[in-house]
Amino acid sequence: IIDTPGHVDFTIEVERALRVLDGAILVLCGVAGVQSQSMTVDRQMKRYRVPRIAFINKLDRSGADPTKVTHQLREKLGHNAVMMQLPIGLEGEHEGIVDLVRMKAVYFEGASGETPVEKDIPADMQAAAENARERMLDAVSMFSDELMEAILEENVNEEMIHQAVRAGTLSMDLTPVFMGSAYKNKGVQPLLDAVTRYLPSPLDVRNNAVDLSNDEAEIQLKSDPDQPLVALAFKLEDTRYGQLTYLRVYQGTVGKGDTIYNLSLIHISEPTRLRR
Repeated sequence: IIDTPGHVDFTIEVERALRVLDGAILVLCGVAGVQSQSMTVDRQMKRYRVPRIAFINKLDRSGADPTKVTHQLREKLGHNAVMMQLPIGLEGEHEGIVDLVRMKAVYFEGASGETPVEKDIPADMQAAAENARERMLDAVSMFSDELMEAILEENVNEEMIHQAVRAGTLSMDLTPVFMGSAYKNKGVQPLLDAVTRYLPSPLDVRNNAVDLSNDEAEIQLKSDPDQPLVALAFKLEDTRYGQLTYLRVYQGTVGKGDTIYNLSLIHISEPTRLRR
């Protein structure tokens, strides 16, 4: 996991991080919404073809409005943004979220909200949840003929929805939107579940390189630990223990005590995402 601020002071760090990521979470403020630097980071994500999911944070703040922020995602950034959740209360009354896939309310109990608890959707939110689910299904069904047929036959199951959302996310034609309050650990667990369900693994990404010793012939790298090592050092950090180098390993294996020689024979080109 690479956590980097989107602030302009960290532009180079963001660029280098996006260069090696398979997928990303675009974090937006539930009050301020899409800001100028959000647009910059979004352009960087598109440049490196990084599939993303969105997380609308700080719903416990005064003036939070996830519906407005989702609209800004569509209007300002041109995303096909689809809300996968609804908030249960906002500002000081924010308690949890409604999962529109499972049609369950999720509350976050414990001293730090570390224990998600599923309950029935509050009666006063049932109609809004059903309408939001219908809009969500209508949007994600564009990425699955099976789901579209199941909707017509009223025979939809959760796995069909997950597969459709994943297909849309990997092709970068869909941005699923999640929400909560990270400071109070509300909505974080469902967000992490969404990372594993919808964002690509290294096997879903095709990374190409060129062999500088062979007239820059293109090579497709394989996520195989038995192949020759190909890695990219994307960040250096000076610590009290000396220089720390962050590596993205594209193929091969690095072990403790290994000595790596940079032969300057292979250049990693920009990754290409597989479309599902």
